Amino acid sequence: MKNPVVQMDRTGCGIAACAALSDRSYREMKAIADTLGISVTDDLLWSEPAYIRKLLERVGLKAAPGELPFHSWESLPDLALLSVKWHQVKGRPFWHWVVFVREKGQAFVLDSKKSLRTHRRTDFGRMKPRWYIRVTTLNMEHETKLS
Repeated sequence: MKNPVVQMDRTGCGIAACAALSDRSYREMKAIADTLGISVTDDLLWSEPAYIRKLLERVGLKAAPGELPFHSWESLPDLALLSVKWHQVKGRPFWHWVVFVREKGQAFVLDSKKSLRTHRRTDFGRMKPRWYIRVTTLNMEHETKLS
């Protein structure tokens, strides 16, 4: 089962999401990000999916190409990165990364925001996703090919 990872930096939600997806700690994922030239001091972590795609690839996960519009929780794949709290500042989009998981018939969101009381959320009505990226592991890709 996927576990939440709390972000330790203001722009660290993407790093925390990648850590949760790959069963790593925030500290470990931040170190991996640093080797790729991805820094928590860069606001593009909030507004550029390419960084997260690069980070996921480094840890053996595959992010589907492109971002798909969010329609409903039921229509999401079993594993996805979601953009929530989407807004624009001076014409540039920003959002907060969270992870959607559907396992063993249960759906939940892993939210890295430090101030939350619980980081495993099921209050879907309060979250307003804008779009999502399907994420697969090597095992999921293999299972899909066998089906």
